[in-house]
Amino acid sequence: MNKNLLTYKKSGVDIKAADNFIKFISLISSKKKGKKKFNNIGGFGSITNIPNNLKNPKIVACTDGVGTKIEIANLLKKFDTIGIDLVAMSVNDLIVQGATPLFFLDYISINKINLPKLKSIIKGIIKGCNISGCDLVGGETAEMPGTYEKNKFDIAGFAVGLVEQKKILNKNDIKENNLILAIPSSGLHSNGYSLVRNIIKRKNITINKNIFLKKELLKPTKIYVKEILSLINKKLINGCANITGGGLPDNIIRVMPNNLCAEIDLEKIKPLKIFKWLKKNGVNDFEMLKTFNCGVGFCLIINPRNLKKINKYFSKDYKPYVIGKISKNSKKIKLNGKINWS
Repeated sequence: MNKNLLTYKKSGVDIKAADNFIKFISLISSKKKGKKKFNNIGGFGSITNIPNNLKNPKIVACTDGVGTKIEIANLLKKFDTIGIDLVAMSVNDLIVQGATPLFFLDYISINKINLPKLKSIIKGIIKGCNISGCDLVGGETAEMPGTYEKNKFDIAGFAVGLVEQKKILNKNDIKENNLILAIPSSGLHSNGYSLVRNIIKRKNITINKNIFLKKELLKPTKIYVKEILSLINKKLINGCANITGGGLPDNIIRVMPNNLCAEIDLEKIKPLKIFKWLKKNGVNDFEMLKTFNCGVGFCLIINPRNLKKINKYFSKDYKPYVIGKISKNSKKIKLNGKINWS
C-alpha cells in the first residue's frame, strides 16, 4: 500500500477508535436493559416502547449542555461526574411539566477520540440515567480535528419524557397564598462557570492545590426526578421551577400566572459554602442572584396544608424549606431583604 495515500485517519479522524467506543457503550448500557425489547446503540435511530398505562400521553422534550464546567473537568482531568450533570440539566427541566423521563441521548464532540476520557463521561451519563429512571438509547460521538483544540470537547444531552395530560403542571393551578419552597442544590450545578473561572484566573488560584475548590467545582448536579414525581403523583404541588441559568429571579417567573407574584424573602435562603466563597471574591448580590442558584436548586409552589406532608420524600440534605409565598401583584416576582452570606 502506498504510504503517501491520504486517509481519514491521517486527517485526524479514527473511525476504528469510534467503533470501539460504540461497542463499549452498547456493552455497558445493555447490562441495564433487562428484558427490554430494543437495543439501539450503534443503529441509525433509537426505538423505544411507549408505556401502555397512559390514557392520553403527551410528549415533553428538553435539551441542554453543561457549559464551561467542562473546562474544570479538563483542568482536573476528572470526567466521571460531568455525564451526571448532562442528564440532570435536561431531566430536571422535564419534571417541571410533570413528565416522567423516558429516554436520553447524548452528543459528544471532541478533538480526538480518547477512550479513557469518553468511557468516564459515558459512565456518568448512564449513572445519571439510572438515577432518573430513564434509558440511554443512543447518541453520537463526533471526532472534529481543527474545530476543537487539543484535549477539548463538548457534550449535549436530549431527554424525552411522557406525562398524562391531566397531570401536566399548569401555572393556572398556582394560587394566591400558596407557599414557595426551596429545595437545596448540591452546589453550583452547571451554571455560572465562566464567572467562576474568571475569578480563579484573576486571583491566580491553582485549583489542583485548592482542596475546597477541587471538591466543590465538580460536584454533580442534583437530580430531583424521584422526589418531584412522587409529589406530583400524590398531588402535593401546584407548580415548580428548576433554578438554572438566570438564577432564582429568571426561572421562577417562567411558571407564574398573570396577576400573581412570587414574593421571596431572601433572608430565608441558606447559601452553601461555595456561594459564600464567590461572594467574598467580589461578586455583588445582583450578580450572585442572576448567575447562580445560591443554594436553591429547585422550587416548589404548594398549598400551605401540604407543607408537613412533603418532607418525608426528601433526604436530610435536601429537605425543602419556605422562602416565600404567592401574592397578588402585576410584577411576577418581588425580592425582599438580602441573603445572609456570613
